[in-house]
Amino acid sequence: MDRKWWALGAVTLGTLMTYLDNNVANVALPTIQRELGLTISGLEWIVSGYILVFAGLMLAGGRLADVFGARRVFTTGVLIFTGASLAAGLATGGAMLIAARAVQGVGAAMLTPTALSLITQIFPDPDERGRAVGVWGATGALSMALGPVTGGFISEHLHWGWIYLINVPLGVVTAGLALWAVRPASVRVRHSLDLPGLATSAVALFALTYALIEGEAAGWTSPGILTAFGVSALAAAAFVLVETRAAEPMIDLSLFRSRVFTGGVLTNGIWSFGVFGIYFFSALWLQNVLGFSPTEAGGAFVPMAVLMALVAISSQRITRLFGIAATVAAGMALMAISIFMLSRVGAGGGYGDVLPWFLAYGLGAGLLVPLTAAMLDGMPAGRSGVASGVLNVSREVFGLLGITVLGALLTSRQGGSDLPPLAAFLDAYQFTLVIAAAVVLVGVPAGLYALRARRTPDDRPPVPQAASATAGSAN
Repeated sequence: MDRKWWALGAVTLGTLMTYLDNNVANVALPTIQRELGLTISGLEWIVSGYILVFAGLMLAGGRLADVFGARRVFTTGVLIFTGASLAAGLATGGAMLIAARAVQGVGAAMLTPTALSLITQIFPDPDERGRAVGVWGATGALSMALGPVTGGFISEHLHWGWIYLINVPLGVVTAGLALWAVRPASVRVRHSLDLPGLATSAVALFALTYALIEGEAAGWTSPGILTAFGVSALAAAAFVLVETRAAEPMIDLSLFRSRVFTGGVLTNGIWSFGVFGIYFFSALWLQNVLGFSPTEAGGAFVPMAVLMALVAISSQRITRLFGIAATVAAGMALMAISIFMLSRVGAGGGYGDVLPWFLAYGLGAGLLVPLTAAMLDGMPAGRSGVASGVLNVSREVFGLLGITVLGALLTSRQGGSDLPPLAAFLDAYQFTLVIAAAVVLVGVPAGLYALRARRTPDDRPPVPQAASATAGSAN
């Protein structure tokens, strides 16, 4: 076999490792909560701490690849992620586990944005590159199918630490394969890291997440929480100011002049908001309310993930028949309807009550796959790399908000209830799902407006020469 296909195996395996890690962990969260004595807030930090670091440093990871080479940054990210997985698997307390998960985020932020860059480098032929990207893209659906079942089996039959320890052999194989099969690029593009942009964006995200997670316990109007919200707003404003003046910004803000790109980021973000929030809280609901074992709860997600993958394969044909706007809007509508109907399942419900709406959700999510290609096709060729980076970050940020905002709503509703604990959780969960369904429903008009057929020859933002050269290096 040609070595480049082994190189694709390394890139795909590294990406699968990061995707699988989150999906494996979700089903095991109730077990981790019991054994480490964590609150809901602490449990959220296991997920949110990883996402926060991952999203905050992803653009920096892409820039590091420009400076030091994609192969070196990818391999370093794999090794950091592997070492942090070992620490997470051996954690004996919540603080140690959260810290290890944050370091995992550092590794993921280095390896994830370099994956597509490496595929472009390894496969210069467009036809081969198309097949390679298809293989690489299938890892997301595969992780959603394998992750919950693997996590459920481990949490039920083994120590929960194995959900992280399984990354260690995977990481060693991935790093070795990358060093052997991926050839270093002969030419490297060197740019500054935009440290002011990195610092201000990281501060804004961290302060916002802290306020959302801790707001219920500390009080939404307490000085600490109000300060955190204020710091987040000031840092976000500083970030925008820094990026408009930077010679080589982390995010080229002129991208958002494109209707397709801006609407696509919003729609994709809403999708991510729903996916992250639903996966996180549904794992708790299936076990704590409906009485599923961890393995059964993990298996409950498999049909949804499989259908999502099958629909994704044929989604391009559907798009050609009905258009990208109608396809994406239909997907968002199906997701919103399924989330709302899941909120109607009571404590006496069984898998037969849940499965139809899980399948509807998978169908809707699969229809959103062509959105990424439509967004990148709407960009000038020299800016597809930076556009891809913005898209990846927006997914993580909206996913983070999905966990924290829905978590804050659930905790607030449950804390103010006079019902018994189990009934209070179910009431709060159902209330939170209704809110989530309403948010996801916003994606329907957003998609129809942003992705409608262009009336003018071009809906793309202007491309200054310097910006074009900089953005092209991100591919």
